[in-house]
Amino acid sequence: MDFSSLPDDFFVKKAQFTRTIYRDEYPAINPQSPALKQAGKVIVITGTSQGLGRKAFAPAFAKASPEAIVLVARNAESLEIAATELHEIDPAVKVMTQAMDIQDKDAVKALYARIEADFGTVDVLINNAGTGKSILPIKDIDPDDFWYDFEVNVKGTLLMTQSFLRLLGPSKPGTIINVTSGAALSVLPHTASYSLSKLVQIQMQRFVALENPNVVAVGLHPGAVLTDLTWPHFVRFSKDTFGLAGGVAVWLATEQAKFMNGRYMGVTWDVDQLVEREKEIIDKGLLLMELQGTFGAQQFEK
Repeated sequence: MDFSSLPDDFFVKKAQFTRTIYRDEYPAINPQSPALKQAGKVIVITGTSQGLGRKAFAPAFAKASPEAIVLVARNAESLEIAATELHEIDPAVKVMTQAMDIQDKDAVKALYARIEADFGTVDVLINNAGTGKSILPIKDIDPDDFWYDFEVNVKGTLLMTQSFLRLLGPSKPGTIINVTSGAALSVLPHTASYSLSKLVQIQMQRFVALENPNVVAVGLHPGAVLTDLTWPHFVRFSKDTFGLAGGVAVWLATEQAKFMNGRYMGVTWDVDQLVEREKEIIDKGLLLMELQGTFGAQQFEK
């Protein structure tokens, strides 16, 4: 993949949906603003030992003053450091850490049993844990590496979502944010396992939204953020900030964003301009993954 001739903002502009785009935090997504407060809520975030989970989503929700944040990842030592960082932001926020693998069904059940015992309920789930194990062509990729992306990105997301919904119940409002990728919407060479698994995530939230009227489920592309997992050829494009991704995630957990239910969103889009287009987005079925075409025998009848 040779992207050397492309400008640094190529991918941002290619995916632009609002007149204005942002690559850093701005007032409408400031998690400390009264409009975005998460008072009384219990937030569960996976993949919080590093990257977006630790540097974007966890601190942003801590700034929004919830009752508690549950940090989930495999690295226990890094989780404790992340918890300390949240206490420095707001000592009043309760922080629970759980070192586990989200592919482990029994570990996920035990996690939610612990959450229920300590807090009684849940309100927001950020399915952030993910992997892109191989960037080889289809003909060369190890099938086990290919399938590993589905084990983490799809099975892990499914298990976390199921237990969240069961604890939430059928009437209490809740929010699920699946951290997906713009790669799921395009065909980039050598990204098959990652892109396809992220595409499944985008569709999974539609099922969640249809089957659970009390839940708002959204697929969030977190932008081009520079992390340890950034592929080398994407480094110079990675100029979106952790604050941008975190702030948009908090915005999605508010009443303002309910119209985005079942849909895909990029963090660079202006949320105020999205709200302005709410009727258009709903009436025209925008930001949904669907097969386009005219189907049915009646189209051929005269």
